[in-house]
Amino acid sequence: MPKKILMLVGDFGEDYEIMVPFQALQAVGHKVHAVCPDKKGGEKIRTAVHDFEGDQTYSEKPGHNFALNYTFENVKPEEYDALVIPGGRAPEYIRLNPKVIEIVKYFANANKPIAAICHGAQILVAADVIKGRKISAYPAVGPDVTVAGGQYANIPVDQAVTDGNFVTAPAWPAHPDWLAQFLVVLGTKIVEEDLVPA
Repeated sequence: MPKKILMLVGDFGEDYEIMVPFQALQAVGHKVHAVCPDKKGGEKIRTAVHDFEGDQTYSEKPGHNFALNYTFENVKPEEYDALVIPGGRAPEYIRLNPKVIEIVKYFANANKPIAAICHGAQILVAADVIKGRKISAYPAVGPDVTVAGGQYANIPVDQAVTDGNFVTAPAWPAHPDWLAQFLVVLGTKIVEEDLVPA
């Protein structure tokens, strides 16, 4: 059965971590509302592309202008089945919005699926919802996870980890594993049917 999924985004969120799950979750039949504090449906955010080019941390380049498809102030968390939190620079400042924290707390307390990737864990930390949970994140966010009482999962960049209703990963190279694990937690079944030539 299709699910209604809320995605929390902001300016300079990581391009792939917004665009890929937004499109992939819709491709399998789910409805996704991408929202940003202080912005309305139809407005845009600017994304950034983070790449791993041999430097001590990721590099950052301009991404796309991503159109929001729902208005943040109209969000009623109880109307959604799951939450997605992409990474990039957006989490460090949208977590300052009290409604963002209320939304995350609602999903955690209701034991609804939450998928966070990369710096998305900064919002989980700010909401104080990861005590005793195994949580992955971009390595620079690992100390935050630990201080918040979570167990930091130091896994390869192309892998994800599920702990109850939380599905987390270090960065966008984990998309195949992260999204696959999230679909399992959502209860989404993808059935392959043999195509018969006409």
